[in-house]
Amino acid sequence: MKTCFTTQRRHIRFGGPRNAGEDFVCMYCHNIVSVQAPPGSCHNRNHCPRCLSSRHLDLYAAGDRLSACKARMRSIGLTLKRTPRKYATLEQGELMIVHQCEGCGKVSINRIAADDDDEAILSVFEASRRLDSQANAHLIESGIFLLTTNELQLVYRRLYGREWLRQT
Repeated sequence: MKTCFTTQRRHIRFGGPRNAGEDFVCMYCHNIVSVQAPPGSCHNRNHCPRCLSSRHLDLYAAGDRLSACKARMRSIGLTLKRTPRKYATLEQGELMIVHQCEGCGKVSINRIAADDDDEAILSVFEASRRLDSQANAHLIESGIFLLTTNELQLVYRRLYGREWLRQT
């Protein structure tokens, strides 16, 4: 979806959205992001598809826009959405981005949209291996388990629908 020039100017001039239904400007890369995600994707677009940065807007539930923090949330890793099914295997579940607020430290997980940059997703996966032990402990306390190097093939299956073959 293209955004007209007057809409772009309004968002740049006023520094972002005034409600949940408007396009917004990424706090990190300044890309204009449409809240209209591609079909078959997430319903509450809250992160930039180019750099995967988000903004701390939600307090209790996705889309409530009640947070007073409003700081940038950076993507720190990938996880799988755990299913409540009793006999589900650990590899089942949707691939999710883990965001951490730079202002208050809150951690949240967000669905990956169909138009998110695959290379950015893979770089977040690589960067998550360099998180310090204190950050990992905080995530585990929150019930979030980052994907590890052993699960690289799983990430490729979720992104591309097939195994990744290492070329030597």
